[in-house]
Amino acid sequence: MPRNTLSQHAEALLHDMQRRPAGLSRSRGKRCKSERACPQVRRAKFEECSLSGINEHRRKPRNAASGRRSHFYSASPALHAVLRRCRLHGLLLAILAAGSLSACSVLSSLSSPTVATRDKVSTAQITSVTHAPLQTRYFRSVGADTEILGELQVLTARHEDTFSDLARQHNLGYEELRGANPAVDPWLPGEGTQVYLPTMRIIPDAPRDGIVINLPSMRLLYFDALGADAKAGEPAAVASHPVGIGREGWATPTGAMRVIQKTRNPTWYPPASVRAEHAAAGDPLPAAVPPGPDNPLGLFRLRLSRPNYLLHGTNRPAGVGMRVSHGCIRLYPEDIEALFERAPIDTPVHIVDQPVIAGWRDDMLYLEVHPPLVEDERDLAGEAERVIAAALRRAGAQGAHLDAALIDRLVRERRGIPAPILGGPRSLEAYLAASRAIENRPVAPVIETTASR
Repeated sequence: MPRNTLSQHAEALLHDMQRRPAGLSRSRGKRCKSERACPQVRRAKFEECSLSGINEHRRKPRNAASGRRSHFYSASPALHAVLRRCRLHGLLLAILAAGSLSACSVLSSLSSPTVATRDKVSTAQITSVTHAPLQTRYFRSVGADTEILGELQVLTARHEDTFSDLARQHNLGYEELRGANPAVDPWLPGEGTQVYLPTMRIIPDAPRDGIVINLPSMRLLYFDALGADAKAGEPAAVASHPVGIGREGWATPTGAMRVIQKTRNPTWYPPASVRAEHAAAGDPLPAAVPPGPDNPLGLFRLRLSRPNYLLHGTNRPAGVGMRVSHGCIRLYPEDIEALFERAPIDTPVHIVDQPVIAGWRDDMLYLEVHPPLVEDERDLAGEAERVIAAALRRAGAQGAHLDAALIDRLVRERRGIPAPILGGPRSLEAYLAASRAIENRPVAPVIETTASR
């Protein structure tokens, strides 16, 4: 068939697809029954499933051959016939579905795709070259002078993505991801939207011994000495995990503690205060909840020396990275299992409350600001001045020029993303645009993989 005839068919199909009213399926023109057609319906379904720890409503049929979810649009019989004759059915149909290139341009040349952006997300252009995602759960040979772990990453969302899914796939908590992307809908980011992954983080000011938890960042670091004969100050391996913490009124306490007991398949004995709360809400709890899918402790429990406080798994992974517990600290099932195996009895635990952190890398000072806990009445601007001054003294750089405008913006926006604050003026958008662009695929939670910088 002549090339111009094929192009006319393709253009007609694109025009027809773009003219369909909102809420109609592009495949057959019927009213779309998927929750993705309505963000409000999707949000309600997610919240309902989060309570049960099940997110099956977001799953789509998979292609048996490739294992990937199928989301190509159905074309008209006439176009199918045209495409079959030209032996370009699969390739052209995929490109037409994405709406990124015209049929004519496909036949003439295949140009490199560009990364699409949503309005109000970022005005900076991000390179279309993508890399494999970094493994951010485990860092080897972290020296005493290392103050920053990992690096920033950015991916392009698919239409079925949610922040809950992306967070777990990339070793993040829900609030971490939401804070780093304030202009993006967490329930329906949208096809082609750039999502920044805050996988670069400054180590809190705390003893690098055992477990360190910073409540505002909802992040746990486990410092494991390399070898039985390792001495203080020598390089260590560091595991990094997002955590859920106590909600307002049930705040997780700060201070120095230690692990005093480890239990597999624990039974949960709800404290009297928790049972009273549930009874008042019309949801009475039994005196004991045996191991199983209904047990909120999950499969592993580490009891702390502070009475009634635990590190444990969960049967509701969507709550990791949020303030949802009665004071205990919960981890993703895969993370608590790794920590359970590595952290012995008597492991020190240091819980700190540091919404503002500063750290050095390659002669550059970075500032990281998180939203403070609701109970925290500290002035963040004053806290930033104090933390920055301490970091400058630590490096003997008291006379360094600071980017005051960027510091003020970081304190106001509280996105939890470390940014360089020496020199300037510097554009935050340009800095974010230099993030490592990665493929949108899950990262396997392999604890032994090295990814230190």
